[in-house]
Amino acid sequence: MRQNYLLPNIERWTPDRGPVVRLADISVSYGEKKVIDHLSLDIPVGKTTVIIGESGSGKSSLIKAMNGLIVPDSGSSQLFGVNTRDCSSSQIIELRKRTGTILQNYALIDSISVFENIAFPLVENTSMPMDKIRHLVEESLKPLGLIDAIDKFPYELSGGMKKRVSFARATIHQPELVFFDEPTTGLDPLMIVFVDNIIRDLRQRYDMTSVIISHDIQSIYRLADCVAFLHEGKIIFQGAVGDIQKTDNPIVRRFFDSSNKSTKTHHVSDEKPYVTVRDLHKSFSGKPVLKGVSLDIPTRQITVIIGGSGSGKSVLLKHILGLFTPDSGQVCVDGLELTKASERERESMRTRIGMLFQGAALFDSMSVRDNVAFALRERRHAVPKAEVDDRVEEIMARLKIDNIADAWPENISAGQKKRVGLARAIITRPKLMIYDEPTTGQDPIMIRYVDDMILEAHDEFQLTTIVISHDMVSTFRIADQIAMVYDGVIAARGTPAELMASPNKEVQAMIHAQIPR
Repeated sequence: MRQNYLLPNIERWTPDRGPVVRLADISVSYGEKKVIDHLSLDIPVGKTTVIIGESGSGKSSLIKAMNGLIVPDSGSSQLFGVNTRDCSSSQIIELRKRTGTILQNYALIDSISVFENIAFPLVENTSMPMDKIRHLVEESLKPLGLIDAIDKFPYELSGGMKKRVSFARATIHQPELVFFDEPTTGLDPLMIVFVDNIIRDLRQRYDMTSVIISHDIQSIYRLADCVAFLHEGKIIFQGAVGDIQKTDNPIVRRFFDSSNKSTKTHHVSDEKPYVTVRDLHKSFSGKPVLKGVSLDIPTRQITVIIGGSGSGKSVLLKHILGLFTPDSGQVCVDGLELTKASERERESMRTRIGMLFQGAALFDSMSVRDNVAFALRERRHAVPKAEVDDRVEEIMARLKIDNIADAWPENISAGQKKRVGLARAIITRPKLMIYDEPTTGQDPIMIRYVDDMILEAHDEFQLTTIVISHDMVSTFRIADQIAMVYDGVIAARGTPAELMASPNKEVQAMIHAQIPR
Protein backbone atom coordinates (compact mmCIF):
# COMPACT_ATOMS: atom_id res chain seq x y z
CA MET A 1 0.00 0.00 0.00
CA ARG A 2 1.35 3.41 -0.97
CA GLN A 3 2.69 5.88 1.58
CA ASN A 4 1.68 9.54 1.73
CA TYR A 5 4.96 11.48 1.79
CA LEU A 6 3.38 14.35 3.76
CA LEU A 7 1.90 12.04 6.42
CA PRO A 8 4.06 8.89 6.34
CA ASN A 9 2.65 7.49 9.60
CA ILE A 10 -1.02 7.76 8.62
CA GLU A 11 -2.72 4.50 7.67
CA ARG A 12 -4.48 4.81 4.33
CA TRP A 13 -8.26 4.74 4.29
CA THR A 14 -9.74 1.39 3.28
CA PRO A 15 -13.24 0.45 2.02
CA ASP A 16 -14.14 -1.44 5.20
CA ARG A 17 -13.99 1.88 7.11
CA GLY A 18 -16.78 3.38 5.03
CA PRO A 19 -16.87 6.24 2.49
CA VAL A 20 -13.80 8.46 2.26
CA VAL A 21 -16.20 11.45 2.21
CA ARG A 22 -19.65 11.38 3.79
CA LEU A 23 -21.97 14.38 3.49
CA ALA A 24 -25.09 14.08 5.63
CA ASP A 25 -27.92 16.61 5.22
CA ILE A 26 -25.57 19.56 4.63
CA SER A 27 -26.66 23.07 3.66
CA VAL A 28 -24.45 25.95 2.51
CA SER A 29 -25.58 29.55 2.00
CA TYR A 30 -23.88 32.76 0.91
CA GLY A 31 -25.89 35.55 2.44
CA GLU A 32 -29.50 34.78 1.69
CA LYS A 33 -28.70 32.52 -1.26
CA LYS A 34 -28.73 28.81 -0.45
CA VAL A 35 -26.43 26.92 -2.83
CA ILE A 36 -26.45 23.50 -1.10
CA ASP A 37 -29.81 22.41 0.28
CA HIS A 38 -29.98 19.47 2.73
CA LEU A 39 -27.70 17.34 0.58
CA SER A 40 -26.39 13.86 1.39
CA LEU A 41 -23.69 12.07 -0.62
CA ASP A 42 -21.11 9.32 -0.04
CA ILE A 43 -17.81 9.05 -1.97
CA PRO A 44 -16.72 5.38 -2.12
CA VAL A 45 -13.07 4.45 -1.65
CA GLY A 46 -11.03 3.58 -4.74
CA LYS A 47 -13.70 4.70 -7.21
CA THR A 48 -14.13 7.67 -9.54
CA THR A 49 -17.21 9.73 -8.74
CA VAL A 50 -18.19 12.33 -11.33
CA ILE A 51 -20.39 15.21 -10.19
CA ILE A 52 -22.39 16.80 -12.97
CA GLY A 53 -25.04 19.48 -13.28
CA GLU A 54 -25.82 22.77 -14.92
CA SER A 55 -23.66 25.84 -14.32
CA GLY A 56 -24.61 27.49 -11.03
CA SER A 57 -26.02 24.30 -9.50
CA GLY A 58 -23.53 24.36 -6.61
CA LYS A 59 -20.81 21.93 -7.77
CA SER A 60 -17.83 24.09 -6.73
CA SER A 61 -19.34 24.71 -3.28
CA LEU A 62 -19.89 20.98 -2.91
CA ILE A 63 -16.20 20.26 -3.60
CA LYS A 64 -15.20 22.90 -1.03
CA ALA A 65 -17.46 21.29 1.56
CA MET A 66 -15.85 17.91 0.83
CA ASN A 67 -12.22 19.01 1.26
CA GLY A 68 -12.81 21.25 4.27
CA LEU A 69 -12.42 24.62 2.56
CA ILE A 70 -15.86 25.57 3.86
CA VAL A 71 -17.85 24.28 6.84
CA PRO A 72 -21.53 23.64 6.10
CA ASP A 73 -24.10 25.84 7.85
CA SER A 74 -25.81 22.65 9.00
CA GLY A 75 -25.40 18.92 8.67
CA SER A 76 -22.24 16.82 8.82
CA SER A 77 -19.29 16.76 6.40
CA GLN A 78 -16.91 13.92 7.21
CA LEU A 79 -13.49 13.63 5.56
CA PHE A 80 -11.61 10.43 6.38
CA GLY A 81 -14.15 9.79 9.14
CA VAL A 82 -13.65 13.17 10.82
CA ASN A 83 -16.40 15.80 11.00
CA THR A 84 -14.80 18.99 9.67
CA ARG A 85 -17.08 21.06 11.90
CA ASP A 86 -15.20 19.72 14.94
CA CYS A 87 -11.72 20.44 13.53
CA SER A 88 -9.34 23.27 14.23
CA SER A 89 -7.59 24.98 11.32
CA SER A 90 -4.46 22.88 11.83
CA GLN A 91 -6.51 19.67 11.90
CA ILE A 92 -8.19 20.63 8.64
CA ILE A 93 -4.76 21.22 7.09
CA GLU A 94 -3.64 17.76 8.21
CA LEU A 95 -6.74 16.18 6.67
CA ARG A 96 -6.20 18.04 3.41
CA LYS A 97 -2.62 16.76 3.19
CA ARG A 98 -4.25 13.41 2.44
CA THR A 99 -5.87 14.95 -0.65
CA GLY A 100 -4.86 16.68 -3.88
CA THR A 101 -6.77 19.30 -5.87
CA ILE A 102 -6.48 20.12 -9.57
CA LEU A 103 -8.05 23.40 -10.67
CA GLN A 104 -9.27 24.52 -14.10
CA ASN A 105 -6.63 27.23 -14.48
CA TYR A 106 -3.61 25.09 -13.45
CA ALA A 107 -2.62 27.56 -10.64
CA LEU A 108 1.09 27.14 -11.41
CA ILE A 109 3.63 29.61 -10.05
CA ASP A 110 5.04 31.37 -13.12
CA SER A 111 8.24 32.55 -11.46
CA ILE A 112 9.57 29.06 -10.68
CA SER A 113 10.40 26.08 -12.87
CA VAL A 114 8.31 22.99 -13.55
CA PHE A 115 10.51 21.06 -11.13
CA GLU A 116 10.02 23.64 -8.38
CA ASN A 117 6.26 23.78 -8.99
CA ILE A 118 5.86 20.02 -8.65
CA ALA A 119 8.32 19.74 -5.76
CA PHE A 120 6.64 22.56 -3.81
CA PRO A 121 4.43 20.36 -1.54
CA LEU A 122 7.39 18.15 -0.59
CA VAL A 123 9.83 21.04 -0.06
CA GLU A 124 7.37 22.95 2.14
CA ASN A 125 6.05 20.05 4.19
CA THR A 126 8.84 17.47 4.51
CA SER A 127 12.55 17.23 5.30
CA MET A 128 13.12 14.93 2.34
CA PRO A 129 16.57 15.31 0.70
CA MET A 130 16.53 17.32 -2.51
CA ASP A 131 18.04 14.51 -4.58
CA LYS A 132 15.14 12.22 -3.59
CA ILE A 133 12.63 14.97 -4.39
CA ARG A 134 14.27 15.41 -7.80
CA HIS A 135 13.98 11.67 -8.41
CA LEU A 136 10.27 11.64 -7.44
CA VAL A 137 9.53 14.61 -9.71
CA GLU A 138 11.30 12.93 -12.61
CA GLU A 139 9.35 9.72 -12.01
CA SER A 140 6.08 11.67 -11.97
CA LEU A 141 6.89 13.43 -15.25
CA LYS A 142 7.96 10.39 -17.28
CA PRO A 143 4.49 8.84 -17.73
CA LEU A 144 3.11 12.30 -18.52
CA GLY A 145 5.60 12.76 -21.37
CA LEU A 146 7.09 15.86 -19.73
CA ILE A 147 10.55 14.82 -18.56
CA ASP A 148 12.17 17.22 -21.05
CA ALA A 149 10.20 20.13 -19.56
CA ILE A 150 11.42 19.65 -15.98
CA ASP A 151 13.60 22.79 -15.96
CA LYS A 152 11.33 24.98 -18.10
CA PHE A 153 9.03 27.69 -16.78
CA PRO A 154 5.22 27.61 -17.06
CA TYR A 155 5.17 30.43 -19.63
CA GLU A 156 7.17 28.18 -21.98
CA LEU A 157 4.50 25.45 -21.92
CA SER A 158 1.28 24.90 -23.85
CA GLY A 159 -2.06 24.70 -22.08
CA GLY A 160 -2.06 20.91 -22.26
CA MET A 161 1.45 20.73 -20.79
CA LYS A 162 0.49 23.06 -17.94
CA LYS A 163 -2.48 20.81 -17.21
CA ARG A 164 -0.19 17.79 -16.92
CA VAL A 165 2.23 19.67 -14.64
CA SER A 166 -0.67 20.53 -12.33
CA PHE A 167 -1.58 16.82 -12.25
CA ALA A 168 1.98 15.93 -11.23
CA ARG A 169 2.03 18.56 -8.48
CA ALA A 170 -1.32 17.44 -7.05
CA THR A 171 -0.23 13.79 -6.87
CA ILE A 172 3.51 14.04 -6.05
CA HIS A 173 2.85 13.31 -2.37
CA GLN A 174 0.72 10.25 -3.24
CA PRO A 175 -2.62 11.41 -1.83
CA GLU A 176 -5.51 9.04 -1.19
CA LEU A 177 -8.17 11.37 -2.59
CA VAL A 178 -7.88 13.79 -5.52
CA PHE A 179 -10.42 16.44 -6.58
CA PHE A 180 -10.52 17.46 -10.26
CA ASP A 181 -12.41 20.69 -10.99
CA GLU A 182 -13.34 20.71 -14.71
CA PRO A 183 -10.00 19.19 -15.77
CA THR A 184 -10.75 19.28 -19.52
CA THR A 185 -12.30 22.75 -19.86
CA GLY A 186 -10.93 24.62 -22.87
CA LEU A 187 -9.17 21.59 -24.36
CA ASP A 188 -9.75 20.21 -27.84
CA PRO A 189 -11.41 16.76 -28.14
CA LEU A 190 -8.17 14.84 -28.69
CA MET A 191 -6.54 16.51 -25.69
CA ILE A 192 -9.66 15.70 -23.62
CA VAL A 193 -9.21 12.00 -24.42
CA PHE A 194 -5.49 12.32 -23.57
CA VAL A 195 -6.26 13.98 -20.21
CA ASP A 196 -8.96 11.42 -19.44
CA ASN A 197 -6.43 8.65 -19.98
CA ILE A 198 -3.98 10.42 -17.64
CA ILE A 199 -6.65 10.68 -14.93
CA ARG A 200 -7.42 6.99 -15.28
CA ASP A 201 -3.72 6.07 -15.17
CA LEU A 202 -3.09 8.28 -12.13
CA ARG A 203 -5.91 6.60 -10.23
CA GLN A 204 -4.45 3.17 -10.89
CA ARG A 205 -0.83 4.17 -10.29
CA TYR A 206 -1.46 5.90 -6.97
CA ASP A 207 -4.38 3.70 -5.83
CA MET A 208 -6.47 6.80 -5.18
CA THR A 209 -10.09 7.88 -5.02
CA SER A 210 -11.16 10.52 -7.55
CA VAL A 211 -13.91 13.15 -7.45
CA ILE A 212 -14.36 14.93 -10.78
CA ILE A 213 -16.54 17.88 -11.74
CA SER A 214 -17.16 17.61 -15.47
CA HIS A 215 -19.47 18.83 -18.22
CA ASP A 216 -18.07 16.63 -20.97
CA ILE A 217 -20.52 13.81 -21.69
CA GLN A 218 -17.98 11.41 -23.21
CA SER A 219 -15.52 12.03 -20.34
CA ILE A 220 -18.25 11.01 -17.92
CA TYR A 221 -18.73 7.71 -19.74
CA ARG A 222 -14.97 7.14 -20.01
CA LEU A 223 -14.09 7.83 -16.37
CA ALA A 224 -17.02 7.47 -13.99
CA ASP A 225 -17.76 4.53 -11.74
CA CYS A 226 -20.42 6.58 -9.97
CA VAL A 227 -22.34 9.65 -11.08
CA ALA A 228 -24.07 12.25 -8.91
CA PHE A 229 -26.29 14.86 -10.57
CA LEU A 230 -26.58 18.16 -8.70
CA HIS A 231 -29.55 20.43 -9.39
CA GLU A 232 -30.40 23.57 -7.40
CA GLY A 233 -28.31 22.41 -4.46
CA LYS A 234 -29.73 18.89 -4.27
CA ILE A 235 -28.62 15.48 -5.54
CA ILE A 236 -31.43 14.37 -7.85
CA PHE A 237 -29.67 11.31 -9.31
CA GLN A 238 -26.96 9.04 -7.94
CA GLY A 239 -25.87 5.72 -9.33
CA ALA A 240 -23.55 3.79 -11.60
CA VAL A 241 -22.63 5.40 -14.91
CA GLY A 242 -24.57 2.72 -16.76
CA ASP A 243 -27.78 3.74 -14.99
CA ILE A 244 -27.87 7.22 -16.57
CA GLN A 245 -29.65 6.03 -19.69
CA LYS A 246 -32.26 4.22 -17.58
CA THR A 247 -33.37 7.18 -15.47
CA ASP A 248 -36.69 8.84 -16.17
CA ASN A 249 -35.73 12.02 -14.29
CA PRO A 250 -36.60 14.79 -16.82
CA ILE A 251 -33.81 17.13 -15.65
CA VAL A 252 -31.11 14.48 -16.02
CA ARG A 253 -32.54 13.37 -19.36
CA ARG A 254 -32.55 16.97 -20.63
CA PHE A 255 -28.88 17.35 -19.65
CA PHE A 256 -27.77 14.27 -21.57
CA ASP A 257 -30.19 14.70 -24.46
CA SER A 258 -28.83 18.22 -25.02
CA SER A 259 -25.76 16.56 -26.53
CA ASN A 260 -27.82 15.14 -29.39
CA LYS A 261 -27.25 16.46 -32.88
CA SER A 262 -29.88 18.67 -34.47
CA THR A 263 -31.88 18.12 -37.61
CA LYS A 264 -30.63 21.38 -39.18
CA THR A 265 -30.87 21.37 -42.97
CA HIS A 266 -27.49 22.10 -44.54
CA HIS A 267 -27.52 23.84 -47.90
CA VAL A 268 -24.93 24.74 -50.51
CA SER A 269 -24.42 28.43 -51.31
CA ASP A 270 -24.21 29.53 -54.93
CA GLU A 271 -23.14 33.08 -53.99
CA LYS A 272 -19.62 34.43 -54.25
CA PRO A 273 -17.66 33.54 -51.04
CA TYR A 274 -17.52 36.34 -48.48
CA VAL A 275 -13.96 35.35 -47.52
CA THR A 276 -11.38 33.65 -49.73
CA VAL A 277 -8.00 32.45 -48.50
CA ARG A 278 -5.45 31.21 -51.01
CA ASP A 279 -2.15 29.41 -50.32
CA LEU A 280 -1.63 31.25 -47.02
CA HIS A 281 1.76 30.84 -45.35
CA LYS A 282 2.82 32.29 -41.98
CA SER A 283 5.81 31.59 -39.76
CA PHE A 284 6.86 32.91 -36.36
CA SER A 285 10.56 32.91 -35.42
CA GLY A 286 11.24 30.57 -38.31
CA LYS A 287 8.54 28.08 -37.25
CA PRO A 288 5.83 27.53 -39.89
CA VAL A 289 2.30 27.81 -38.47
CA LEU A 290 0.21 28.08 -41.63
CA LYS A 291 1.55 25.99 -44.51
CA GLY A 292 -0.49 26.81 -47.57
CA VAL A 293 -4.04 27.24 -46.28
CA SER A 294 -6.78 27.70 -48.88
CA LEU A 295 -10.39 28.13 -47.77
CA ASP A 296 -13.64 29.75 -48.90
CA ILE A 297 -16.14 31.12 -46.37
CA PRO A 298 -19.54 30.94 -48.15
CA THR A 299 -21.79 33.98 -47.96
CA ARG A 300 -24.72 33.67 -45.53
CA GLN A 301 -23.65 30.25 -44.31
CA ILE A 302 -22.20 29.03 -41.03
CA THR A 303 -18.61 27.81 -41.30
CA VAL A 304 -17.18 26.12 -38.22
CA ILE A 305 -13.38 25.92 -38.04
CA ILE A 306 -12.15 23.08 -35.85
CA GLY A 307 -8.73 21.77 -34.92
CA GLY A 308 -6.50 20.95 -32.00
CA SER A 309 -4.74 23.49 -29.83
CA GLY A 310 -1.81 24.98 -31.74
CA SER A 311 -3.13 23.82 -35.12
CA GLY A 312 -3.27 27.39 -36.50
CA LYS A 313 -6.97 28.30 -36.13
CA SER A 314 -6.36 31.57 -34.28
CA VAL A 315 -3.58 32.62 -36.67
CA LEU A 316 -5.92 31.99 -39.63
CA LEU A 317 -8.64 34.06 -37.96
CA LYS A 318 -6.28 36.98 -37.35
CA HIS A 319 -5.37 37.00 -41.04
CA ILE A 320 -9.08 37.18 -41.93
CA LEU A 321 -9.39 40.16 -39.56
CA GLY A 322 -6.41 41.83 -41.21
CA LEU A 323 -4.42 41.79 -37.96
CA PHE A 324 -1.60 39.65 -39.40
CA THR A 325 0.23 40.07 -42.70
CA PRO A 326 0.96 36.73 -44.40
CA ASP A 327 4.44 35.71 -45.49
CA SER A 328 2.82 34.74 -48.77
CA GLY A 329 -0.63 34.03 -50.10
CA GLN A 330 -3.83 36.02 -50.39
CA VAL A 331 -6.77 36.89 -48.14
CA CYS A 332 -9.87 38.64 -49.53
CA VAL A 333 -12.75 39.78 -47.32
CA ASP A 334 -15.91 41.19 -48.93
CA GLY A 335 -13.96 41.83 -52.14
CA LEU A 336 -11.05 43.59 -50.42
CA GLU A 337 -7.63 41.99 -50.89
CA LEU A 338 -6.08 42.63 -47.48
CA THR A 339 -2.45 42.26 -48.56
CA LYS A 340 -2.90 45.23 -50.94
CA ALA A 341 -5.25 47.30 -48.75
CA SER A 342 -4.30 50.36 -46.75
CA GLU A 343 -4.72 50.38 -42.97
CA ARG A 344 -7.73 52.70 -43.38
CA GLU A 345 -9.35 50.19 -45.77
CA ARG A 346 -8.68 47.33 -43.37
CA GLU A 347 -10.12 49.31 -40.48
CA SER A 348 -13.23 50.07 -42.55
CA MET A 349 -13.53 46.36 -43.36
CA ARG A 350 -13.39 45.48 -39.65
CA THR A 351 -16.39 47.71 -38.94
CA ARG A 352 -18.43 45.20 -40.98
CA ILE A 353 -17.37 42.35 -38.69
CA GLY A 354 -18.94 41.50 -35.34
CA MET A 355 -17.18 39.33 -32.74
CA LEU A 356 -18.33 37.41 -29.67
CA PHE A 357 -15.65 35.94 -27.43
CA GLN A 358 -15.77 33.04 -24.93
CA GLY A 359 -16.73 35.26 -22.03
CA ALA A 360 -19.17 37.93 -23.22
CA ALA A 361 -16.61 40.60 -22.11
CA LEU A 362 -19.26 43.00 -20.84
CA PHE A 363 -18.44 46.17 -18.94
CA ASP A 364 -19.49 45.60 -15.33
CA SER A 365 -19.83 49.35 -14.73
CA MET A 366 -22.45 49.72 -17.48
CA SER A 367 -26.07 48.62 -17.68
CA VAL A 368 -27.18 46.15 -20.34
CA ARG A 369 -28.53 49.04 -22.44
CA ASP A 370 -25.23 50.95 -22.26
CA ASN A 371 -23.22 47.80 -23.06
CA VAL A 372 -25.29 47.24 -26.18
CA ALA A 373 -24.93 50.88 -27.26
CA PHE A 374 -21.18 51.02 -26.59
CA ALA A 375 -20.00 50.13 -30.11
CA LEU A 376 -22.12 52.83 -31.75
CA ARG A 377 -21.18 55.52 -29.25
CA GLU A 378 -17.46 54.80 -29.03
CA ARG A 379 -16.49 53.57 -32.49
CA ARG A 380 -18.24 56.49 -34.20
CA HIS A 381 -20.10 54.44 -36.76
CA ALA A 382 -22.02 56.54 -39.26
CA VAL A 383 -25.17 56.55 -37.16
CA PRO A 384 -26.81 59.84 -36.16
CA LYS A 385 -26.97 60.22 -32.40
CA ALA A 386 -30.75 60.41 -32.49
CA GLU A 387 -30.89 56.95 -34.08
CA VAL A 388 -28.64 55.20 -31.58
CA ASP A 389 -31.33 54.78 -28.90
CA ASP A 390 -33.85 53.50 -31.44
CA ARG A 391 -31.39 50.94 -32.77
CA VAL A 392 -30.50 49.81 -29.22
CA GLU A 393 -34.16 49.26 -28.34
CA GLU A 394 -34.75 47.41 -31.60
CA ILE A 395 -31.80 45.03 -31.22
CA MET A 396 -32.61 44.27 -27.57
CA ALA A 397 -36.19 43.41 -28.50
CA ARG A 398 -35.12 41.17 -31.40
CA LEU A 399 -32.66 39.27 -29.17
CA LYS A 400 -35.20 39.11 -26.31
CA ILE A 401 -33.15 41.03 -23.73
CA ASP A 402 -35.29 44.19 -23.57
CA ASN A 403 -36.68 42.99 -20.23
CA ILE A 404 -33.21 43.29 -18.63
CA ALA A 405 -32.20 46.57 -20.31
CA ASP A 406 -31.59 48.37 -17.00
CA ALA A 407 -29.92 45.43 -15.23
CA TRP A 408 -26.20 45.21 -14.45
CA PRO A 409 -24.09 42.33 -15.83
CA GLU A 410 -23.50 40.87 -12.35
CA ASN A 411 -27.26 40.41 -11.93
CA ILE A 412 -28.02 38.49 -15.13
CA SER A 413 -27.47 34.85 -16.07
CA ALA A 414 -24.62 33.47 -18.18
CA GLY A 415 -27.03 32.91 -21.07
CA GLN A 416 -28.30 36.48 -20.86
CA LYS A 417 -24.71 37.75 -20.85
CA LYS A 418 -24.08 35.87 -24.09
CA ARG A 419 -27.10 37.54 -25.69
CA VAL A 420 -26.03 40.98 -24.48
CA GLY A 421 -22.56 40.39 -25.97
CA LEU A 422 -24.19 39.29 -29.21
CA ALA A 423 -26.44 42.37 -29.26
CA ARG A 424 -23.40 44.62 -28.81
CA ALA A 425 -21.68 42.88 -31.74
CA ILE A 426 -24.70 42.89 -34.05
CA ILE A 427 -25.86 46.46 -33.38
CA THR A 428 -23.25 47.70 -35.87
CA ARG A 429 -25.08 45.62 -38.50
CA PRO A 430 -22.08 43.52 -39.52
CA LYS A 431 -22.06 41.32 -42.58
CA LEU A 432 -19.68 38.81 -41.01
CA MET A 433 -20.11 37.47 -37.46
CA ILE A 434 -17.27 35.61 -35.75
CA TYR A 435 -17.65 33.52 -32.58
CA ASP A 436 -14.44 32.52 -30.80
CA GLU A 437 -14.99 29.33 -28.76
CA PRO A 438 -18.49 30.44 -27.66
CA THR A 439 -19.30 27.21 -25.76
CA THR A 440 -16.04 26.67 -23.86
CA GLY A 441 -16.65 25.78 -20.21
CA GLN A 442 -20.42 25.50 -20.61
CA ASP A 443 -22.63 22.59 -19.58
CA PRO A 444 -24.57 20.72 -22.34
CA ILE A 445 -27.80 22.65 -21.71
CA MET A 446 -26.00 26.00 -21.96
CA ILE A 447 -24.16 24.81 -25.08
CA ARG A 448 -27.49 24.01 -26.70
CA TYR A 449 -28.73 27.49 -25.71
CA VAL A 450 -25.68 29.15 -27.31
CA ASP A 451 -26.05 27.05 -30.45
CA ASP A 452 -29.70 28.08 -30.77
CA MET A 453 -28.69 31.71 -30.25
CA ILE A 454 -26.10 31.48 -33.06
CA LEU A 455 -28.63 29.89 -35.41
CA GLU A 456 -31.32 32.46 -34.58
CA ALA A 457 -28.98 35.41 -35.07
CA HIS A 458 -27.63 33.93 -38.31
CA ASP A 459 -31.10 33.61 -39.81
CA GLU A 460 -32.62 36.77 -38.30
CA PHE A 461 -29.83 39.10 -39.46
CA GLN A 462 -28.81 37.27 -42.67
CA LEU A 463 -25.21 36.91 -41.55
CA THR A 464 -22.15 35.15 -42.83
CA THR A 465 -20.92 33.30 -39.75
CA ILE A 466 -17.56 31.86 -38.69
CA VAL A 467 -17.34 29.83 -35.47
CA ILE A 468 -14.04 28.69 -33.95
CA SER A 469 -14.90 25.63 -31.88
CA HIS A 470 -13.56 22.61 -30.01
CA ASP A 471 -17.00 21.13 -29.43
CA MET A 472 -17.83 18.46 -31.99
CA VAL A 473 -21.48 18.05 -30.99
CA SER A 474 -22.05 21.80 -31.30
CA THR A 475 -20.16 21.85 -34.61
CA PHE A 476 -22.30 19.19 -36.22
CA ARG A 477 -25.44 20.84 -34.84
CA ILE A 478 -24.95 24.29 -36.39
CA ALA A 479 -22.51 24.06 -39.33
CA ASP A 480 -23.24 24.31 -43.03
CA GLN A 481 -19.52 23.87 -43.69
CA ILE A 482 -16.79 22.45 -41.42
CA ALA A 483 -13.09 23.11 -42.02
CA MET A 484 -10.53 21.22 -39.96
CA VAL A 485 -7.11 22.81 -39.49
CA TYR A 486 -4.40 20.25 -38.76
CA ASP A 487 -0.69 21.00 -38.56
CA GLY A 488 -1.10 24.28 -40.44
CA VAL A 489 -3.17 23.02 -43.37
CA ILE A 490 -6.85 22.38 -44.08
CA ALA A 491 -7.01 18.63 -43.51
CA ALA A 492 -10.67 18.37 -44.49
CA ARG A 493 -13.50 20.63 -45.56
CA GLY A 494 -17.13 19.96 -46.37
CA THR A 495 -20.64 19.52 -45.04
CA PRO A 496 -21.14 17.71 -41.72
CA ALA A 497 -22.07 14.55 -43.64
CA GLU A 498 -18.91 14.79 -45.74
CA LEU A 499 -16.73 15.26 -42.65
CA MET A 500 -18.40 12.34 -40.91
CA ALA A 501 -17.58 10.14 -43.92
CA SER A 502 -14.00 11.46 -44.32
CA PRO A 503 -11.32 8.76 -44.57
CA ASN A 504 -8.81 11.08 -42.86
CA LYS A 505 -7.82 9.42 -39.58
CA GLU A 506 -7.13 12.74 -37.82
CA VAL A 507 -10.62 13.95 -38.74
CA GLN A 508 -12.22 10.76 -37.46
CA ALA A 509 -10.23 10.90 -34.21
CA MET A 510 -11.30 14.51 -33.59
CA ILE A 511 -14.97 13.82 -34.31
CA HIS A 512 -15.34 10.59 -32.37
CA ALA A 513 -13.52 11.88 -29.30
CA GLN A 514 -16.84 13.55 -28.46
CA ILE A 515 -19.45 11.94 -30.73
CA PRO A 516 -20.06 8.20 -30.16
CA ARG A 517 -19.57 5.98 -33.19
